[in-house]
Amino acid sequence: MQIISRFGVFLMLCSLAFGGIIQDIRGAIAQNNFSAADSELQAYRTQHGVDPEYLEALSWMARGALASHQLDQALKYSRQTETLTLQELKKVKLDSSPHLAIALGAAFEVRAQALAAKGQRSEAMAVLQNALAAYANTSIHARLQKNINTLSLVHRPAPALDVKEHIGSALPSSLSKLRGSPVLLFFWAHWCGDCRNEAPILVRLHSEYAGQGLVMMGPTQLYGYAARGEEVPPPQELAYIETIRQKFYSGLLDIPVPLSKANFDVCGASTTPTLVLIDRGGHVALYHPGAMSYEDLRAAIESVIKPVS
Repeated sequence: MQIISRFGVFLMLCSLAFGGIIQDIRGAIAQNNFSAADSELQAYRTQHGVDPEYLEALSWMARGALASHQLDQALKYSRQTETLTLQELKKVKLDSSPHLAIALGAAFEVRAQALAAKGQRSEAMAVLQNALAAYANTSIHARLQKNINTLSLVHRPAPALDVKEHIGSALPSSLSKLRGSPVLLFFWAHWCGDCRNEAPILVRLHSEYAGQGLVMMGPTQLYGYAARGEEVPPPQELAYIETIRQKFYSGLLDIPVPLSKANFDVCGASTTPTLVLIDRGGHVALYHPGAMSYEDLRAAIESVIKPVS
């Protein structure tokens, strides 16, 4: 089955910046105008029916309600999105449309986060684990795993990494061999602007803490395209990744870069960057989808850098 690439989703969303129901709904939510967003949704459904774009737009209602701490509304919208998307999936496969994958992934994510916020952590985990069992071989795998990890990974043993392939001259070690050293994993993508913005922070922390035993690794993966989204074979994409490393990550060329989609799946790195800090005992001390400030990341490193007495 063909899996829609994250870059394909990105291009699709960029195209929506020039109009469309999804952009309209997101704009109304950004202004906290849920009544206007709901009216636009109803008008769109009257004219177009329940199509993939409607479903993604509905999922943004769920995300907006969650962000506004309207937990009951978030649960309502997420369940509506899930129910209607599952009806659509009786006719087509999930990854036949990026809109469908975004909608269903968001429905599970919002429902789990809302339940967790209401103190129903076990119910939230059940939602995510059942969804992962059902959709393990689809493009929402990493998103579901990210949410499972967010709820449960801290203080647990870090998942093993696939280090058979790598980029650059630095050889990655398995996490089991690094036991006794704190490890910072920086999951990044060659197209990710936020990853590039995080690089100076990581360079600074690397220079400050490498001498105290901190090991950094920068897992990445192939996406099937290079500059401007041009589809390319693996050797050409690898060459492009190396160009990006030299240009934007010159201060991190000495850190190992494991190359494997499996690492992104097991660590739930559907968001780039994703930062995972592992203590000297091999347990996850920090799991953070998204960029972090120097101050916040430094504080987390300080909590694990002292040798175990």
